[in-house]
Amino acid sequence: MGAAQASDRIDINTADASTLQQGLTNVGPHKAEAIVAYRRQHGHFLRVEDLTRVKGIGTATVERNRQRMTTGIMKSPAAEPPRRALPASVPRR
Repeated sequence: MGAAQASDRIDINTADASTLQQGLTNVGPHKAEAIVAYRRQHGHFLRVEDLTRVKGIGTATVERNRQRMTTGIMKSPAAEPPRRALPASVPRR
């Protein structure tokens, strides 16, 4: 079994409880509802590791499902460092 493609992963920020329950290992109806409720109350998960903040979800569950999940949040490319202004040229006489 190969690694899941990003497009095949379950977005834990948009999936409903049924999708979470069906797509994730060791996530039954109560845990799936808890994930959705936590998301409604606290906002989007920034990383899949943030699922451990949900009661009943531990690091083992996150690790077991890591390749099946995404947050759907793309990391923005690093901002370019500000360019230093060149000193104004002095007119030659």
